[in-house]
Parts: sequence; C-alpha cells; structure tokens
Amino acid sequence: MKTLLQLSFALVASLFSFSYAQEVLSPKEFNKAIQSEGIQLLDVRTAGEFESGHIKGALQADWTNKTQFQERVVALDHSKTVYVYCLSGGRSGAAMEWMLANGFTKVVNMKGGVNAWGQANLPLEGTTSVPQISMKQFLASIPADKTVLVDIGAEWCPPCKKMEPIVGQLEAEGTTVIKVDGGAQKDLCKEMQISAFPTFIVYKNGVETFRETGLMTEEALKEALK
Repeated sequence: MKTLLQLSFALVASLFSFSYAQEVLSPKEFNKAIQSEGIQLLDVRTAGEFESGHIKGALQADWTNKTQFQERVVALDHSKTVYVYCLSGGRSGAAMEWMLANGFTKVVNMKGGVNAWGQANLPLEGTTSVPQISMKQFLASIPADKTVLVDIGAEWCPPCKKMEPIVGQLEAEGTTVIKVDGGAQKDLCKEMQISAFPTFIVYKNGVETFRETGLMTEEALKEALK
C-alpha cells in the first residue's frame, strides 16, 4: 500500500511538473516575455518561412527536419526557458513536447504563431518587400458571373503542397482557380481574417459561399463548388 501511494504521489508530481514546465502565451504576452536580456527564442519553421519574416532575435531550427532540429537545439541552454513559435502553433507545440521530454527545463509556446502575431500588429524582421493587394483589388479579380475557387496558401506550407495535385486536377477539369500567396500578402490575409494555410474560399457570382482551412478531399471541394 505504501509503495502504491508513493507511486501515485510521484505520478501526480510528475504531471504537475510537466504542466508547469510548458506554457502557452498569447502573442502580446509572448512579446512581453521575450523582452528580457539573454532570452532563448526559437523559430521552428523552415528556412524559407524564417526569411520571409521572423521575430527579432530569433534562432531557427526546422522542426520538420529532425536531424537539423536536434543538431541545433543541442546548443541551447537546457536549464533556461526556451520561447518557441511557428506559423500557427502546431509545430512549435510538438517541438515544445519533444524538448521537455529531452532535458529542457521549461518551454513556452506562442498561441497562434506568426499568423496571430501579425493579427496583433506586432513587427517581424526580414520580411520580403512585396506589393500588397488591397481587399478592393482582390474582390475586383473575382468574376461576377461564375463559380470560383480561391486557394490561399504559401510555397513553404506542407499542407498547401499536398493539396496542389487536387487543386490542379480541378483546374484541369475546368474550375476557375485564383491563387493567392498568403505568405506574402499579409495585409490581405489580415483583412480577410485568414490565420492558417491553405484556406479555400468559393465565390458564386461574386458572393462567398464556402470557406475551409486545411487539407480537403477532391470530393469535398467539388461539393462546395456545386
């Protein structure tokens, strides 16, 4: 009985310790936390994403490249807090769990990633200068007399790449497809409240009738286009 109680207390203590070691902050809270000297800030996106715009002072280790990631994070101080972020919070959440399971004392993730950071009007460094499309210009590109599929994604977005053959097939079959580089058109995405890629929007006679984010089947897209 004593052994069982000891194990129970140890398990509870372990779970409490793990929950304390990981933390998720809003972009504004995250920004406030990283203002201290000597903080460890890690961008776990790809190099292309990092170069398109990153938080000042961030280091970069691509979570999708496990060898690179592990080689780079070994240089961090395991005893100090590491602040991590990605595009929307998914990869950084996975990286946080891995780091905590591999000797890091505390890891803080940013909720919503760079997408949410931009929505909060917080600055990025290294953003490529690309002429921004206004909402008026975007809507003017939507035909008023037909059904259109708008594909908003980015070339460094893995789900976007996976959807390319499906979108290409629909286009080959006659669907009018308008593609928007969401990674570059940050102002437009903000105005349209798009925080994740790919986002698919269907317009029928100039009116939005459908919107979905993430991976979709060809059948689901065809149904939305009917």
